[in-house]
Amino acid sequence: MSPSPPAVLWAPLPSCSCCLGGTGISQSVDPCYSYTALNNDWRSTDNTNNNNCDVYANFQGWYRLFLRNSNARIPERCIDSNRCGTTLPLWMREPHPTLPGETVTRTVCTNYYGTCCWYSHTIQVKLCHGDYYVYKLGNPVYCNSAYCAGIWARAGKFA
Repeated sequence: MSPSPPAVLWAPLPSCSCCLGGTGISQSVDPCYSYTALNNDWRSTDNTNNNNCDVYANFQGWYRLFLRNSNARIPERCIDSNRCGTTLPLWMREPHPTLPGETVTRTVCTNYYGTCCWYSHTIQVKLCHGDYYVYKLGNPVYCNSAYCAGIWARAGKFA
């Protein structure tokens, strides 16, 4: 009598949002190549109109910021109220990542008329090869709050 084959234990694969050819094998998608472009010039730190709000934006996934079709990023300094096309501008309290491929969690603050971090929440930021950033944004709690964007010059200052 021949020995019986070993028992094969199996479990259903967890559902995945991106599977290879229906095989159930999960594939990681790099957000540097799979993002939504936010190309809203009203997000500029120079914009003093204030009627925009990201509360109902329903952010899902990763986003890359552009201003006038140029790479942009969330400022790392307190932005005055009534800038960035909103009353309560959102800015990032800690620095952007510096190593290509690095992903970090950062605090985003809302400036409320001189109280630079009146409300805060966290987002994720990744530095992509090619010298641009992508962001996993969260919806702010208060209207009129919106993410700011500035064009970043290589010298380390906003243009």
